[in-house]
Amino acid sequence: MDKVKVLSKYLPPEAAPLVAKWIDYFKCEFKISRNRNTKFGDYRSPFGGQNHRISVNYDLNPYAFLVTTVHEFAHLLTWNEHKGRVKPHGTEWKHNFKRMMQPFFDLQVFPADLKKAIASYLENPAASSCSDLNLFRALKQYDQKQTILIEALPVKSVFQIKGGRQFTKGEQVRKRFKCVENGTGRVYLFSPLAEVFPIGD
Repeated sequence: MDKVKVLSKYLPPEAAPLVAKWIDYFKCEFKISRNRNTKFGDYRSPFGGQNHRISVNYDLNPYAFLVTTVHEFAHLLTWNEHKGRVKPHGTEWKHNFKRMMQPFFDLQVFPADLKKAIASYLENPAASSCSDLNLFRALKQYDQKQTILIEALPVKSVFQIKGGRQFTKGEQVRKRFKCVENGTGRVYLFSPLAEVFPIGD
């Protein structure tokens, strides 16, 4: 199967040829994965006769898919260079992430607003793009299906999460919102970028 053709369904098409080259060059098993709520992508180093393995969630928008893919390939390159002797998201990984993102800037893959958000994030990239609120918001704007984020709801709003549990939004405590689960009275802290389903007015 033509890798470029398949990747073009998930990535910006102009980015697909380079990612396909990386897959071949690094002899990487690249898997388009089901949705995982806890992570966008994953890298596993060679073990027990298996090659490098990268998986990226299928339901990310093309730009989020690309940023996640580059993030995971930076892990691969860092492992090749240092064989696990450095921190997963240390200086070496940050350097490789910036290096591997540059060709996509040169190809003008990203819209101007997103390029600015990514460039700002690359000054000191975090373990996950979803932990950088500015970048996460910028990427979310390009989702086909727009979702409601908890930060957009007024305090005392009632909302539901995937799975059906209902909560009432409370005040913000540092970076997170204190919310009470309706029915149990238990208190949970939600990221401002948690996707929720408002109930009622």
